[in-house]
Amino acid sequence: MRVPIEWLREYVDVPAGATGLQVAADLVKIGLEEEAIHGGGITGPLVVGRVLTKEPEEQKNGKVINWCSVDVGDANGTGEPQGIVCGAHNFDAGDTVVVVLPGAVLPGGFAISARKTYGHLSAGMICAADELGLPDDGSHGIILLPQRLGVEASDLTPGQDALPLLGLDRETVEVNVTPDRGYCFSIRGVAREYGHSTGARFTDPVLDLNERAPEANASGYPVRVDDDAPLRGNVGCDRYVARIVRGVDPAAPVPAWLSQAVTEAGMRSISLPVDITNYVMLGLGQPLHAFDLATLGDEIVVRRARAGEKITTLDDVERTLFAEDLLITDGGERPLAIAGVMGGAESEVSDTTSDILIEAAHFDPVSIARSARRHRLSSEASKRFERGVDPAIAAAAAQLAVDLLVQYGGGRVDDGVTDLDTVAPAAPIAFDPQQPTRLVGVSYTDDEVEASLTAVGCVVERVEEARWNVTAPSWRPDLTTGPDLVEEVARLRGYDQIPSVLARPVAGRGLTASQRYRRTVANALAAQGLSEIISLPFVSDELHTKLRYGADDTRRSTVRLSNPLSDEAPLLRTSVLSTMLESLKRNIARGFKDVGLFELGLVVAGPAGTAPTERVGVHPTPEVLAAIRDAVPAQPRHVAWVMTGDGERKGWWGAGRSSDWSDAVATALGIGRVLGVQLEVAQADVAPFHPGRCAQIMLPDGSVIGHAGELHPKVLTTLGLPPRVVAGELDLDALSAFAERTGVAEPIATYPQAHSDVALVVDSGVTAAVVEDALHRGGGENLESLALFDIYEGEQVGEGKKSLAYRLFFRSPERTLTTEEVNVARDAAVREVDKAVGASLRGA
Repeated sequence: MRVPIEWLREYVDVPAGATGLQVAADLVKIGLEEEAIHGGGITGPLVVGRVLTKEPEEQKNGKVINWCSVDVGDANGTGEPQGIVCGAHNFDAGDTVVVVLPGAVLPGGFAISARKTYGHLSAGMICAADELGLPDDGSHGIILLPQRLGVEASDLTPGQDALPLLGLDRETVEVNVTPDRGYCFSIRGVAREYGHSTGARFTDPVLDLNERAPEANASGYPVRVDDDAPLRGNVGCDRYVARIVRGVDPAAPVPAWLSQAVTEAGMRSISLPVDITNYVMLGLGQPLHAFDLATLGDEIVVRRARAGEKITTLDDVERTLFAEDLLITDGGERPLAIAGVMGGAESEVSDTTSDILIEAAHFDPVSIARSARRHRLSSEASKRFERGVDPAIAAAAAQLAVDLLVQYGGGRVDDGVTDLDTVAPAAPIAFDPQQPTRLVGVSYTDDEVEASLTAVGCVVERVEEARWNVTAPSWRPDLTTGPDLVEEVARLRGYDQIPSVLARPVAGRGLTASQRYRRTVANALAAQGLSEIISLPFVSDELHTKLRYGADDTRRSTVRLSNPLSDEAPLLRTSVLSTMLESLKRNIARGFKDVGLFELGLVVAGPAGTAPTERVGVHPTPEVLAAIRDAVPAQPRHVAWVMTGDGERKGWWGAGRSSDWSDAVATALGIGRVLGVQLEVAQADVAPFHPGRCAQIMLPDGSVIGHAGELHPKVLTTLGLPPRVVAGELDLDALSAFAERTGVAEPIATYPQAHSDVALVVDSGVTAAVVEDALHRGGGENLESLALFDIYEGEQVGEGKKSLAYRLFFRSPERTLTTEEVNVARDAAVREVDKAVGASLRGA
């Protein structure tokens, strides 16, 4: 919102010497952030000039420039015409323009000097609006002063100072208006805030206008609200004021002060009726619309659009309407405007309009916001309506517009007044006066709290010592709860009064067990050299097919989004690994060959149910809430990792090694180890892994919580990945829950470790996991760990046989083991393997 300081002075007592920076600083203290300061950025001579001659000259490059002689009076010190080269063409000899002379400095530090160009000495510049930092007036070129100021050329004198004419000696403060402060989209609202900040006296013009505005009567223009589809139970239009002014002179010029006010506020001066409606909107915050009365029928009906209905708006675009759009219609049939957004071309005020109907209405903010977004049509009116317009000022705004049309347009006002008013009174807010002290941390007395709330326009009723009823003013629809009122108290008493105090952590409120486990796992994977990523959790059935999921694979059962970010990925993932592979591919495409990634994220475990719906604005019953929760599928947290390239790089220290399936499995076991869980491994055949290089990862109770291994070659080819990629994925929630129940930290060993090697001959079909399980059972409590260090198949062990060589590590937590004790435990372990799979010692 651009706030001209001179206009601001009409509403609040701004000190005579106050600069734009000072006003902006005062507004920042009350919560209105400064965006920019406009005006006051030009120094040196900027004068009125009259073009005497204009001689077009074509250059060698085909460009046509104009060599001009311009009368600038005595401003150049000689009284002689000024020679100026100009590349614009929207002016002619005899036009009155703006000329900047040598020695001046334009916005951006652009210094003007006499210089030779195109074969002439150009002493100055004929100015366009953007060169002076002004909004364009529609000419898209050189400023033609009479048209811009709405005066006769004879009223302007060559050499006259143009700075005050264009308002360039005046400053405008541009402030950022947040969505909850819609009332500050007006000079009235900003002036009120300036008064709060500085204590300056604020004069509300609405008070006088409301006193002069006549009451509604039976002779007013017929208006009917027929909203059969209210949003959230709110009727789209709860107040509609209509006033008629007849006999307006369509050729009446726009007063210079009015044109200047509108222009300084950032809008373009167009015509007297349009400028008046814009002036009222900018000043009071109430958008108005002016209809050509001759184009209207016998009645205005406010209704919802019919699906497929069309209207051509003022920007000459034909728009197809939606059923939720609120319309202003002629007799309920012909659309005249999209309410609160933009008027229609058929009923707009034109150069021949003499009878005007002024509309000042109050529309539902949500309805207007949705229409503006559906049609991608953000107008000055919609910006205000969607943030909340004061419903109490509709009659005052219409009265001001009528007064200006009568005074400057020569019109006469009809006696008929229409004012449909069904605005519901604001409900009082139950408020504890000690709440500001509790929430803000500053001690406020009850009198200070009451004074602050009264200053912003609230009505305070002290019902009890600890309970007040506070009614918000009509221009503050954002004040609906106690914390909203607390913010107003803190704002008016001064944000700078709030101390900066570091929060103290409360004992016993650290990380949850699940959070600790997630952090532990992430730290362990990062320490292993993997990089953490976050991938978008959206997939497609096509990706499931590429990953070779079977038709009956439960991982195909997921949730389809009704409004996905991309139509190509409308499903929520059931596997973290499925979305990581695209990130792996992107890293490889950028030249990284040795890549290790991991991610902790949520997945969907099963389809969603059908949740009941309730009307917006009504709190669901406990039964409905329970049904909604039941419809939400389980969303466990998984951890997944993927690696390709060299797991160990080659160098002077020796040969490197590519990542293989054992790295993926070791990563899974390492995750269990840092959580104090000894995970178990068994062979598996699960997509998208290679059937011969895939392991299922199990908890000690036998529950499968994931898989690890090498990805299937066909999957890699389909996805465009390198020929060898290893990966894994675990259900971290299930692992964390098991660790919470049973996980223990490994004690620090204080006695020496002993080891013994055994080579066992078993059938080729026997897996190492079965052998290792038997060794653990038979080795007893002192068998600390074991490692498979050799596998042999050949003539020495016989056909259909293989040899598995293990090193068994023994340790007692209480004493040093003897050789005899180690040998006894080893033999017991071997006997258990023989019992389980018929193994024999190699060489025995």
